[in-house]
Amino acid sequence: MAMNDPNFLWQVFQGVDKDRSGQITANELGQALSNGTWTPFNPETIRLMIGMFDQDRSGSISFQEFQSLWKYVTDWQNCFRGFDRDNSGSIDKRELVSALTSFGYRLSERFSDILIKKFDRQGRGVIAFDDFIQCCVVLHVSGTWRQWLRRGKVPPGARKKVPP
Repeated sequence: MAMNDPNFLWQVFQGVDKDRSGQITANELGQALSNGTWTPFNPETIRLMIGMFDQDRSGSISFQEFQSLWKYVTDWQNCFRGFDRDNSGSIDKRELVSALTSFGYRLSERFSDILIKKFDRQGRGVIAFDDFIQCCVVLHVSGTWRQWLRRGKVPPGARKKVPP
């Protein structure tokens, strides 16, 4: 059975929807996801993804939203594996720089070190899969905001805050 088959995904969804609400909470989603290190998926990455895919802003994920999120995670997993050149199950600094360069970022040595330090929860000088997603999404969102702010605008859907 394919990992993106709706029947398979429905079984996964039902398996983690412990309260049978038809919605998956952040805690339940964490049980459905694996980062490949036998440690819990980063709760901050889970919250970030719920925010991205929770279209009705309920704070949880419906089955339809879960299907989109699952595809997103699968796409990131394939990307991660492509840059994990040594098949270690984690991304080291060299692999991270390679990935981010291919995404169009040109980062200084110092900033690359900062990213490794920020997103390495294990303290081993490498980034796990879930932290890699978070790192890339945070960089992308930061870049999008920067582009909007350069134009003197606020992205659609964002609340305009006036500084005091």
